[in-house]
Amino acid sequence: MHTFTARFRMRFGDERGAALIIALMSVMLLTALAAAVVMVTNTETLISANHRNSQEALYAADAAVERIVQDLLMTPRWNDVLAGSVQSSFIDGGATSTKTLPTGGTMLLSSATQQLQRDTDQLNLWGANNPRWQLFAWGPLSDILNNSQIDSNIYVVVWAADDPADSVDGVTPDGNPLADSNGVLTLHAEALGAGGTRKVVEVTVARTSSTEIERGQIAQRGQEELNQRARKAAVQTPGKAITNTRMTVQ
Repeated sequence: MHTFTARFRMRFGDERGAALIIALMSVMLLTALAAAVVMVTNTETLISANHRNSQEALYAADAAVERIVQDLLMTPRWNDVLAGSVQSSFIDGGATSTKTLPTGGTMLLSSATQQLQRDTDQLNLWGANNPRWQLFAWGPLSDILNNSQIDSNIYVVVWAADDPADSVDGVTPDGNPLADSNGVLTLHAEALGAGGTRKVVEVTVARTSSTEIERGQIAQRGQEELNQRARKAAVQTPGKAITNTRMTVQ
């Protein structure tokens, strides 16, 4: 019995191999810390990428609206837009064909239009006067401007509809619930980006009188009009002397 007790005490008092155990535990701790750092770094990278894609898609949808407004200003009858007989000059092939998105995957515009209409009808915010969406423009953001290089793989689609406030009890003064009678339309722009990013911008646009254009009260369009007229007129730079003058009577 005494021999067994002494042997037991000797075995547990032996510290050989303790350094190996401590080293293994240290390695495991450092490995866990390294894995945590890698995970946090990857997470932050994904968050930054998602934020970048989200902001890019938001700006793309806004840019699509700005581009489409220029086409609407050149359209005499907005009822032709609501009827689907007039479309924007910014289109990517036929509306019935399947579109291959730059970020991967495909999109059928007719199905997207039907889904948008179902979502609108399901919300039923305006009852019988719910917007009836009409496909108006679609294509890659990189093609939205002529002779311009836009480094973006966003795909944008814009629908147009009559504004819900255009009628009383769902019928306009001319009896057509889908016709424009007050010069106001609603635009629904969607931008589709990488990683399933999707941003939506809805705006209401209205026709303005020529007086407002003269005063420059319609923001960008009014300013562009003034800039065009300024380029056509003779301009003298303040603070510089006139070095050459000519006049013709032809």
